[in-house]
Amino acid sequence: MTRRLTVLFLAALLPLLAGAGQAQAAGYRYWSFWERDGSAWTYATVGPSLSRPADGDVQGFRFSVSEDSGDAAKPRGTADFDTICARTPAEDGTKRVALVIDFGTPADAPSGAKPPAGRTACAQVAEDATTAEALASVAEPLRYDSNALLCAIAGYPAKGCGEQVATGGKESAATGAAETAEEASAQDDGGSGPSVGLIAGGAVVVVLGAAAVWQVRRRA
Repeated sequence: MTRRLTVLFLAALLPLLAGAGQAQAAGYRYWSFWERDGSAWTYATVGPSLSRPADGDVQGFRFSVSEDSGDAAKPRGTADFDTICARTPAEDGTKRVALVIDFGTPADAPSGAKPPAGRTACAQVAEDATTAEALASVAEPLRYDSNALLCAIAGYPAKGCGEQVATGGKESAATGAAETAEEASAQDDGGSGPSVGLIAGGAVVVVLGAAAVWQVRRRA
């Protein structure tokens, strides 16, 4: 009996857990901006229009869907300044900035769009140039929205800018609870118990019934 009540209690929680999981299952499709710190990428603390890299710096851009900077995908591919700028000699009055541009994966692409192959470029620009200016010198056309958010590099994507999208592939708490309830039900009934969906549909009745049983046992 105790096991049965546990199963029904978990089933009653499913709608609440599912709602919590769905509320968090959203991300944004956008170009993230990165700076190379030694051998690792770090998420930039300012936008490309405010960043002023020095000669020899490596910076990157990655198009992907992410919930926040904590789970944003890093640029892939070669990220070595000497390799990227090997054929660009230094010149007085200019600086060289190595740029890594990662257009992302098909899973991150807008509907009907195909991401171009990633590329690297050595931007040779004025000493006081921003990252945005360096990027424009090697990857036009760029597209920005009214809030100066970078929307497209080399014309990709053709439309959209930082739109919210549903994110998949992350197991919610509701999924785990459903599996636990289903497994316990199968053990209790030899695999012939009611489905989780049917139990969840009567969740309110179940909770009230369990409370009544507890009250009767307490009085006894």
